[in-house]
Amino acid sequence: QVQLVESGGGLVQPGGSLTLSCAPSGSIGSADTMNWYRQAPGKERELVAGITSSGTTNYLVSVKGRFTISRDNAKNTVYLQMNSLKLDDTAVYYCRFSSASYDYWGQGTQVTVSS
Repeated sequence: QVQLVESGGGLVQPGGSLTLSCAPSGSIGSADTMNWYRQAPGKERELVAGITSSGTTNYLVSVKGRFTISRDNAKNTVYLQMNSLKLDDTAVYYCRFSSASYDYWGQGTQVTVSS
């Protein structure tokens, strides 16, 4: 069973940076769309950023200018560079890979922004 494996989460102070990465544990073919979601305690899961196979990106308004999503198609890996982190960015972050033939979610990685 192929899984998406996330890494890079952790504890960071406000204003700090983290980079998340996500890749499949096995071969699944190139994903059409790669997305990052997050879910904070007591809140619904929300789409943070997405990137298509052609490189088109979209962002949650509250992270625009601070977060950057990118992908390495050769490695079928997606990254989320997070700068100027705020307390409100604290959440479990999930990656999602979608294509015409599959829809995979990662297990989540915790990002905690705290002083």
